[in-house]
Amino acid sequence: MGRAGSVSAGRWGMLAVLCASLLLVAMDATILNVALPSLIEDLDPGAIAQLWIIDVYGLVLGGLLVTTGAVGDRYGRKLLFITGIMVFGVASVVAATAGTTWQLIAGRVLLGIGGAMVMPSTLSLIRNIFTDARERTRAIGIWAAVAGAGAAVGPLVGGVLVEEYGWSAAFWVNVPVVVVTVVAGVWLLPEFKDSGHDRLDYLGAVLSVVGIIALAWGIKHVAKGSPAPADVLVLLGGLLALALFARRQLGLRDPLLDVRLFRNRAFTAAALAILMAMLAIGAALFLLSLWLQYVHGYSPSEAGLRTLPAALAMLAGALLAPWLMERTAVRTIMALGLGAVVAGFLVLALSPEPTAYGYVAVVLVALGLGDGVAMTTASSVLVSAVPAERAGQAGAVSETSYELGVGLGVALLGSIHGAVYASHMAGQPATAAESIGDAYELSLALGGSAGSAVLAAGRAAFDSALTTTAFVCVGIVAVVTALVVWLVPRGFHATGGHH
Repeated sequence: MGRAGSVSAGRWGMLAVLCASLLLVAMDATILNVALPSLIEDLDPGAIAQLWIIDVYGLVLGGLLVTTGAVGDRYGRKLLFITGIMVFGVASVVAATAGTTWQLIAGRVLLGIGGAMVMPSTLSLIRNIFTDARERTRAIGIWAAVAGAGAAVGPLVGGVLVEEYGWSAAFWVNVPVVVVTVVAGVWLLPEFKDSGHDRLDYLGAVLSVVGIIALAWGIKHVAKGSPAPADVLVLLGGLLALALFARRQLGLRDPLLDVRLFRNRAFTAAALAILMAMLAIGAALFLLSLWLQYVHGYSPSEAGLRTLPAALAMLAGALLAPWLMERTAVRTIMALGLGAVVAGFLVLALSPEPTAYGYVAVVLVALGLGDGVAMTTASSVLVSAVPAERAGQAGAVSETSYELGVGLGVALLGSIHGAVYASHMAGQPATAAESIGDAYELSLALGGSAGSAVLAAGRAAFDSALTTTAFVCVGIVAVVTALVVWLVPRGFHATGGHH
């Protein structure tokens, strides 16, 4: 009892430590959005390398989560958490000191590995620390608020740091937080591991990592339009690897991921809801950060400040969700949350061109509120749907949906936006049609009226592509919302522990 008593006494302090680390990992998914222009100037990466710098973090993180969740269940969640945050600190130094594109990408890969160890352990530790179902819902509300707000506040923090100290500051900022978190975590956090597990399924781990990364890579490149045969093969290879992974897990007594959990309709709906919520906000923040800087000419910190409504609304949505969950069925809350996301994209799609910031602010508030409500509710459903000894698996599914959502949002919708942008730039110099960043660079090189003409064409094309992409988002999110509502059983509530 002594141990359980000490756990319950310091549980909110433990939550603070977990949330501090989560904030870093979440911020790193979007912090480079505003640093990209100054980074491009400094390291001069090509268009593909630019997308890699942004995306490789989410790809690696998403690919490893199922494996790291299982490692935590077997060898200790605290051990995984502390190791992960230390790797994250080392990776931040590697990225911050990068003198070449490849060192920066290597640093981002390492950050993804560290993040993959931190993220599932935060949610599974919350499942173990908070044994009361109502308290746990509140704790998950705070956790989801930090996860969402971290992604939304990344551009603001990034913007201020980049302007004052250059792009490497976006990584240096992690180091002091890592040091404090490691010390506090070692001292405060209890260790949880389950003795009843078999050895880790290494073949399964390889299949899940290869499958998720290949799937995300494939979707990214196929979405661009006119994909190379190799890209289609990678996508099909990813699907095959995941199918083999699922089949293998069904045959194991102690799987890395209990695929049968997805037979629980509410569990599947919750994973889908998180994927959709993060796909929406990931794509919106990526594209709107570029829109604010290149189309409206704001500095990185000014651009970051103008994305703040999303973070504040997400915080409000995540803190409102536990209150809603005590009063309303999950199905209604998820429909409300994802419905707000659809409404946000609809406002963006229907706003007159050139798009004014007033409309964008409304869009960011709608996306933030909807995301906060949907993410918190879905995370509570996932955690309450599994027994405590499988908490790492619930954490892994939740985080995989989160990271794949952000990654796919940038990849899929960023690619669609890029293709539409390029089609609008048909009569312009080829380099300007690659991206708005290239058009901006070319306009500076040309100077005079020629430069102004290229930049004006680029800005109009970017804005027009934003409208088209918003319509695509409305369609995607609306279809998935209908599916989520259909999947969740009528009257299902998430606060009552294990279902």
